[in-house]
Amino acid sequence: MPALHDPLMIITDLDGSLLDHHTYSWQPAQAWLDRLQSAAVPLVICSSKTAAEIVPLQRSLGITGAPFIAENGAVVKWQQQNSATASLPGGKSYAAICATLAQLREQHGFKFTGFADVSEKEVADWTGLTPHDAALAKTREGSESLIWRDTTEQFTFFQQALAKHELELVQGGRFWHVMNQGRGKGAALSWLLTHFPASGKGRWITIGLGDGPNDAPMLDKVDYAVVIKGYSKNAVELKRQDKEHIFYSAGFGPQGWSEGLTHYITQ
Repeated sequence: MPALHDPLMIITDLDGSLLDHHTYSWQPAQAWLDRLQSAAVPLVICSSKTAAEIVPLQRSLGITGAPFIAENGAVVKWQQQNSATASLPGGKSYAAICATLAQLREQHGFKFTGFADVSEKEVADWTGLTPHDAALAKTREGSESLIWRDTTEQFTFFQQALAKHELELVQGGRFWHVMNQGRGKGAALSWLLTHFPASGKGRWITIGLGDGPNDAPMLDKVDYAVVIKGYSKNAVELKRQDKEHIFYSAGFGPQGWSEGLTHYITQ
């Protein structure tokens, strides 16, 4: 099992994991956040939230400058020593994705409502975010979040139509996310670990924490996985074979998050 003096990297989902699903509080995890900060262990946010949401949250958590993965893997960024920002290249822009969605809705009559279709107030009503934070959630770069309002048959057709445009659907805790193919959390983490500088102590030892089906690709990529008890109707199904490196929490949100780190780091 890893220890705090090892070259540890913690990769964490936010909503329903480090942050409470209902209140967005991380206070039950504060003791572990303090330990990680004292040991200079990088905490990498890997979330459906936008970069505009994550950057101020990093400041609140005291992890400014750490790399992060936003929009379910559509965006990967970190601040380099020369102040330039390294970021995942390629793929359709947000504007191009929204234009494709508008075209498909016009052609096929699909019924869905995306963030681009509504006001900040409506996003706030959907999510429980403040109007200010809802505006940050609408500041998107590489994916669109939507509510599906059509039939199951149309949903299958929608997926097929998206694939023809090299787009795919990823299920989050509250929304479906339309993004470039091959840009999920697992692919984004693989890219980050390939391009982010190695620890001076050797290869990064990774612990991943998440609560939703969209976290599964990320949890399959890390050395140690924590599946936090969540509210999704669909189970988090991991494909990895080393079942002894999977921990299932009893608690929800930041309580389960703390359980997972305690299980792996203090054993």
